[in-house]
This record gives sequence, C-alpha cells and structure tokens, in this order.
Amino acid sequence: MTKGIILAAGRGSRMGKLTDYQPKCLTKINGKTLIEGQIENFKKCGIDDIAVVTGYKREVICAFGTQEFYNRNWSETQMVSSLECASAWLENFRCVVTYSDIFFSSSAIKSLLESKNNIAITYDPNWLDIWSRRFGDPLEDAESFRLSPEGEIMEIGLKANTTEEINGQFMGLLAFSPIGWDIANKVRGQNDSSTNRQQDMTSLLQQIILADITQIKALPYNGDWGEVDTADDLLIYGQ
Repeated sequence: MTKGIILAAGRGSRMGKLTDYQPKCLTKINGKTLIEGQIENFKKCGIDDIAVVTGYKREVICAFGTQEFYNRNWSETQMVSSLECASAWLENFRCVVTYSDIFFSSSAIKSLLESKNNIAITYDPNWLDIWSRRFGDPLEDAESFRLSPEGEIMEIGLKANTTEEINGQFMGLLAFSPIGWDIANKVRGQNDSSTNRQQDMTSLLQQIILADITQIKALPYNGDWGEVDTADDLLIYGQ
C-alpha cells in the first residue's frame, strides 16, 4: 500500500498579504486550490490515504486529508522536520510526498508509483524555460542538479554557477520506501539538532548521496507543473 503526504506546515511569507489569513496551499491555480489539485491527483493514482502535515493556520486545512500530522514547531523548522512528523506512515508504508505549493498532473505521481527505488524524485528536465520567466537570472534561484548516465542523482541542492551544472530541477515531489526513510534517519543521526531543525529536502538528499548508502533515482517529468513561491508566480501561470 502506498500513502500520500502533503507538506503544508509553512506560512509562505514570500506571498505577502495572500497568506495573511490562509496557508499558501489554499492559493488557487486553474480554478482550484493547490491542495485540492494534489489530492485529486493522488486519488486518480489510487492513493486514498492522504496525510496533511500542518502548522500555520492548521484549522483551515486539517480536514483536507484522511490524517493530520501537526508540526507544532513549524515557525522554527524546515521541510524535513515537517516530514518527520509523519514518521508513523513513513516507517511502515511507501509514501509519495509533495510540497503543498506545487501543481502537477497525476502522471508525475504515477512515475513514482512505478519506481522500485528506495528513494525517487521527479524533476523537470526543461527547467530553464520556466526559471527564465520567473527570475531575471535563472541562476538566482536554481540549484545544482547532476545526473549519472543511469538517471541517478550525483549532486543536488548546491549553488550553481553555470546552467551546465544543472540537468534539471527538483519539483518538490518524491517517494520514500520504509528502507529509504530509515536511511534518511540514519544520515540525520550524524547531525546536531540545530542542523536537523533547519535542514531542507535537497540538503537531506545531498547528504544521503554523500553517505553512499543508496542511490536516489531521478524521474523526468515533462508535463504541466509549477511552484508558487510569490504573488508574481501567479502571473507567470496565467492567474
């Protein structure tokens, strides 16, 4: 059985007034909220058990999933700490995990379901087009992303100086098997508590790569998708 986890604990402060009264995942794209679109895509792929990791304004989103995991330290921690709140699922089931501020089609989830790797992610190989529209200089925000010929991640999440260092961009959608999650916990056990509280997802993936315990599979996704970080992003996506 595979379960879905939506990471929706943060406020999304870069959205300005748009998140004064609601989390970013309630922003509408193509007539529906981001979280509604994600749940719809999970269900299209046969994933009916969907947890929402909440934090900011939990009361307005806690009922969207079949399970709520609350990150009471949401204002002081980063994405991986939020994911740890769902450890009860991650330790026992394969889980597809998504950031709550992205939209995508169900085919992205389907590719993760078909993967047998302990850790797999989706990425956009055509990243430069959308990053060029979102940023005056695409390298302002883009992170390094280097792949092996077999499609496994060799480097992710570091500062990139040229576009040649970037074979794609991580979308914020990934999957862990229980073994994969155990590996993540083992490498985090090498960190101090402060580092773990502030660790983002790509730095965790990079730490796993450096530990050389397992390979992380990168699955190309060529469908419609986007990340909503600022109000200007809504203009980019035609809202």
